[in-house]
Parts: sequence; structure tokens; C-alpha cells
Amino acid sequence: MDVLVIGGTGFIGSYLVRLLAGMGHSVGVFHRGKSRLDLPAEHIFGDWHDLPKLKLKTNIVVDLILASGAQARELMAAFHGRARRVIAASSADVYRACGILHRLEDGPPDPVPLTEESPLRTKPQSYPPKQIEMIKKMVPWWDDSYDKIPVEQAIMSDPDLSGTVLRLPMIYGPGDYARRFHPVLKRIDDRRPFILYERGWAAWRAPRGYVENVATALALAVTNERAAGRIYNVAEWPAYSELEWARMIAAATLWKGEFMVLPNEQAPPHLKPPGNTAQHWELDSTRIRRELGYREVIPLDEAMSRTIEWERANPPGEFNPHPFDYAAEDKVIALQNHAEPR
Repeated sequence: MDVLVIGGTGFIGSYLVRLLAGMGHSVGVFHRGKSRLDLPAEHIFGDWHDLPKLKLKTNIVVDLILASGAQARELMAAFHGRARRVIAASSADVYRACGILHRLEDGPPDPVPLTEESPLRTKPQSYPPKQIEMIKKMVPWWDDSYDKIPVEQAIMSDPDLSGTVLRLPMIYGPGDYARRFHPVLKRIDDRRPFILYERGWAAWRAPRGYVENVATALALAVTNERAAGRIYNVAEWPAYSELEWARMIAAATLWKGEFMVLPNEQAPPHLKPPGNTAQHWELDSTRIRRELGYREVIPLDEAMSRTIEWERANPPGEFNPHPFDYAAEDKVIALQNHAEPR
């Protein structure tokens, strides 16, 4: 096979596999067989620890589900002498800005947009414990040793097996396990007259990427030799604030309600962000655009429309990562409306 994709049946992987096959590549997908997606690829079944004994040979390996440095080192050892390049999906959470946002790093906010040379976290903890427990319910490959910094170090440190790292944004689109549109879309569909935002959260800017566009960035790293030995940020530009993003969802659904932005002390508890929203998280994706010719193949309006359609057709099941308390919101709305001069 030309390309082996580990995690190829997941949220991003299924798009990537179809893209690569459409480009004429012979693609293999390594997974445990729990998903039976109809993909144009050879399916290779096994557990992570089976990789060394399978002795697979391929030109390029793409691993979308590396969680720890130990896993990354095992991957590099398994394909040493059996592959030419390894491409790893990393995350914007490697930056020190992530630690500052979650109050896990000291010091003032780092300047944004973050480039590939911006400071990385100095502490191994990426997220607060409460958030880690929530993420583990959404992401099947996440484990307690999760940290993308040692992943990157292992991928980029082998002189005989060239590595490429893509630092990915918050990804939305059909199949989004984090349900990033849900907090706004549910309130719209429930015909809420007001949608409330805490002021700091309303202004907070984050890196985003539509899933098919992110898969395109990964495909470019596969097909372009210039990507060897390089690290790339992947994100849409500009980075919209949470309130700007919500307004775009509202416009796409023709919602006629109003957004209400409140100071922190007046916001309901479930809408108060736990982190330091003075630290924005936007990424500079100039390098991948300049070196690999990356651009968003799916425009923003279409990406949002597809995501809204999927979200409405696939509401969350028992687990919902987003809190809702309409009674608390109604109390605040009543107080605000009563306080307005007539």
C-alpha cells in the first residue's frame, strides 16, 4: 500500500481515506474492526500493540490517534525501515496558551495568533481533571497519559524516519463528537427568545476547522515531500469569537431571537467559563498555506450548512458535553428585561 492510516475509520480519518483514494493512492486502514465503514481501502485489523509483529510495509504512515509519547515511540519503532515518512495529528493544545487558558500555566496571556514557534506548555497537564473526564467519554483513544508534546518529540526525532506534525484546531462537521454547534443550535430549535453569553466567553477566539478541510491539509502533507521534517498549524482564518460564530449559526438558521451578553457576575453559573478567556487561542496557518498550498476546499457557508443539517439529524444520546439550565437562564432574562428602562 502507498499510505497506511491509523484511525482511518474515525471522524477525520474517513474523509482522509476517501481523499487519498480519490487521488489514486492505495490506502490501508488499521483498526480494531469495531467500525465497518464502507471505505475505498484495505482493512487491516488489530490492536495498537499488534503493529510491531505485523511488520507492515508502506510508503507513508498517517496516525490520527496518538495520545502519548510512549505510543509515538512504539509507532516509530514499528515502522523503522518499513516506511519512508510518518505524519502525526497533533493539537493546538501543545501551546502554552492552552495552559494559560485553563489556568494550568502562570504568567500573562501569550500573544496571538500562535505560530509554530510560539511557546509550548511547560507542564504535562493539557486540561483540568474535570474536562479530561468529559473528553474521555467522547474520544475512544484518549488515555490518562495524553500529551501531544512528547508525541511530537518522538515523531520529529528519528533521523532515519522522517516525521511531519499537523497541529489541528477545534474540528466541526458531520460526525463531530464534541457537538460544537449544539449549545447554540439546540437553543435555536427550542425557540429560545434569548441566547445568553458571559462577556469573556463571548469575546474568546478559538481555532476552528471544518473536518473535510482538515482532512485536505493532512492529504497535502502526504502528497508533498516538502512536508518532511515540518510542523504545521491548521486553522481557518480569521478566527471568529464565540459570539461571532453563534451569530453565523443564527443567520444560517434564520433565527429571529437576540443574543444577550452579560458580565461574569450576572451570568448563570453553567454559562461561566472556568478558564482565563483573556488568553485567546487563534492559530496562524500561514506556513501550511504558503509551503503546501493549503486552502479550504469547502467554503465556510457550506461547511456550516452541512454541520447544522447533520447536527439536527443526529441529536446527542445519553451523553451531552454541554450544560443546559433554561430555568436559570429565564431568571436572568427576566431580571435583565425588568432592569431595562421603559
